[in-house]
Amino acid sequence: MGFLQARDEAAVKKEFERIGGPVKLTVFASELGGEHNSQTVALIREVAALSDQISVTVLNPHIEREQAAAYGVTESPVVVVEGAQDYGIRFLGTPAGYEFSNLIDSIIAVSTGEAGVSEETKAGLAGLTEDVTIKVFATPT
Repeated sequence: MGFLQARDEAAVKKEFERIGGPVKLTVFASELGGEHNSQTVALIREVAALSDQISVTVLNPHIEREQAAAYGVTESPVVVVEGAQDYGIRFLGTPAGYEFSNLIDSIIAVSTGEAGVSEETKAGLAGLTEDVTIKVFATPT
């Protein structure tokens, strides 16, 4: 049994009509990491199957250490979302529930290279003089 029901698949497919280019989802998961690892791999494969623009690579961070280090991955499961470039988008844990819509939005955003922010926000960001890391935490509480 999959994660997505038929109506969910239809809604995601409709959203994926906006995909503007290839997207690579790299999942770092370990068989030793518990059920969240296998759930994450299954969910990402299910989502990727809804568009021929999305490819999936599954890596074990304990074996493919160089790739994990290159992506800054130190835990698992982690999903890396890349388009024409790596924008630094990472999902730690299974991107389900509250995080699922963010996963879909991230896939679309990296495929187009457009973040969907206003010109005012872009101008403000252009004034930054050093790199900034933004971390977003989602919780139902």
